[in-house]
Amino acid sequence: MKVDTDQALSAGAMEVFTSLLGHGSWEIRGKAARDIMDISFPLEGKRRAVKVLCVPVLVKLLADKNFHVRAQAAGALMSIAITTEGKQQSIAEGAVEALISLLQADDSSDVRLNVIKAITMLAEAPQGREKLVQIVPILEDIRNTGGP
Repeated sequence: MKVDTDQALSAGAMEVFTSLLGHGSWEIRGKAARDIMDISFPLEGKRRAVKVLCVPVLVKLLADKNFHVRAQAAGALMSIAITTEGKQQSIAEGAVEALISLLQADDSSDVRLNVIKAITMLAEAPQGREKLVQIVPILEDIRNTGGP
């Protein structure tokens, strides 16, 4: 389905999807995180995600019991963290530490793929790079053997 992201953002979609991140159903949480990723591809979507504080909720969802929710939350963080503001908010909310834990412990290829993408974005910021240098051996192991 093609979505007009400008129209969705104008209608308050980011706020609605952010509120759904706390829903009791893992399916709703996962779809809300995916939708946040989708509408945060344009720059205005990234800015809105930071403004409505969906990053702290997405960071918490990195510890969700359901792998689908974790994968979608990491994907949304990856999209938001393309901007400097998104990187700064993600780092301040503990995304680096949560992503490192997921990389070391999660067996889901979907989760790992989005975690690596998010880590790539956060490593562009000096504060993120300082924290992420410790996982270079883990990333090399994943590249060489498929897992830590």
